[in-house]
Amino acid sequence: MASTVVKHLLFFTVAVFATSWTAQASDPDILTDFVVPSNSNAVNGSFFTFTGMRGVLDSDAPSNFKVTKAGMAEFPALNGQSVSFAVLQFPAGGVNPPHTHPRSAEHLFVVEGSLVVGFVDTANKLYTQTLQLGDMFMFPKGLVHFQYNADAQEQATAISAFGSANAGTVSVPLSVFTTGIDNGILAASFKTDVATIQKIKAGLGGNA
Repeated sequence: MASTVVKHLLFFTVAVFATSWTAQASDPDILTDFVVPSNSNAVNGSFFTFTGMRGVLDSDAPSNFKVTKAGMAEFPALNGQSVSFAVLQFPAGGVNPPHTHPRSAEHLFVVEGSLVVGFVDTANKLYTQTLQLGDMFMFPKGLVHFQYNADAQEQATAISAFGSANAGTVSVPLSVFTTGIDNGILAASFKTDVATIQKIKAGLGGNA
């Protein structure tokens, strides 16, 4: 397990990289140095400080996959700055299911344990890799991807940098099976029966 000092150092390294990535990001340019919320009368250093990550890297392994975000919703100072972060925590055997980020690529940095990662391109080709402590992996913008901690004993942690203040996340399982798409349409699409679709929906908490 990486020490607290090493993990925090790696976090800082990713922060430096993400800042340099801003010029290539896809968020609209702003015409001011920064964007002040309409409900703010005065801005000081606190506006540019985010404390929501305190203790995250020192916490025990969660019982399920957990993501702690520092995006525009959580950190309004990021508005217009084309950068955001997330800390991904995986218990032993934990998975971040297939999903996409429609507004940004994702640069993932493993700071504890190991992860099996992969993405699928528009030709339906799978690119996968097993990452060790200190490895990085890039998920292209908008493509379906996943992360999985295959270790049955140890937790894993990664930090992701995005070239957007609001990268967005579309979960493949949730968007397909919990949004009310007709069971018959799903059964035909996946070449199975309605009973199987209903079982999958029930497992994800959707309406069967």
